[in-house]
Amino acid sequence: MKDKKSSISSHSLSRQKALQAMALPGLLWMLIFNYIPMYGVIIAFKEFRIFHTINGAPWVGFIHFQEIFRDADFFAAMKNTLGMSVLKLTIGFPLPIIFALMLNEIRSRGFKRWVQTISYLPHFLSWVVLGGIMITWFSENGFVNELLLRMGIISNPIAFLGQPQGFWLLAVLSETWKEMGWGAIIYLAAISGIAPELYEAAVVDGANRFQKMWYITLPSIAGTITILLILAISGILNTNFEQMLVLNNPLNHEASNVIDLYVYRIGIRGLRFSYSTAVGLFKAIIALVLLLGANGLSKKVQGRSLF
Repeated sequence: MKDKKSSISSHSLSRQKALQAMALPGLLWMLIFNYIPMYGVIIAFKEFRIFHTINGAPWVGFIHFQEIFRDADFFAAMKNTLGMSVLKLTIGFPLPIIFALMLNEIRSRGFKRWVQTISYLPHFLSWVVLGGIMITWFSENGFVNELLLRMGIISNPIAFLGQPQGFWLLAVLSETWKEMGWGAIIYLAAISGIAPELYEAAVVDGANRFQKMWYITLPSIAGTITILLILAISGILNTNFEQMLVLNNPLNHEASNVIDLYVYRIGIRGLRFSYSTAVGLFKAIIALVLLLGANGLSKKVQGRSLF
């Protein structure tokens, strides 16, 4: 029986050589850029200098990890990272779902394509370009202040990016606007796989659009939502590095200094490679714990999980 199964499996693989070859570049990319560099993690346990080799650097154990918990700047960066990540989960995560549901209700194909195209465009703008636009618009002489002054909402210009108050919300809303249309694609794909017979049966039962959305569409894409939520929770210590690098300045540094920016400053600019590697490893361990915890909780509560 086992020989029969193995022969069937090898026969299937031989018939799918072209498909397997298409996956090969992705596997090579993952091997080269994700797995081979993992050897460098041992730098976190050594005192590595730029002229050292990894094996030649002296071993120092957990000294760098102990230093993490003594560094006030690290905890300030952790606070900013968690604050923006929680806002992103509460605001940025549900909005693509709502947007996809609304797009699905549009009956005019031409208008639907137009809305989709407009909503996808910001994704293709780099944060260098978009950050420059934001800095110009939100400056004291910018478009936003001019509009608010003309409407009588404010009496004096506000330096939106020159103060820490409100920076978290501004950063989260700008990133959500940039990625909302792109993030809705996967939900639209899941919605397109729902059997039309379910909606037809709901119409026969007298369901309106909102009831069909609530009782058919949402439950049908609940598995997709759950998986993406688990991944979002596991990445709660990740922030958009490019966005923070562009929008950060000495005036809002108190609120914009996140872990990724902190690692960049101490690792690349400060040449503290071992310490920055220790921070990155600590962050990866926390992400793994969050992933396993969110996955286990989802499996227990909903019966759905990533693995």
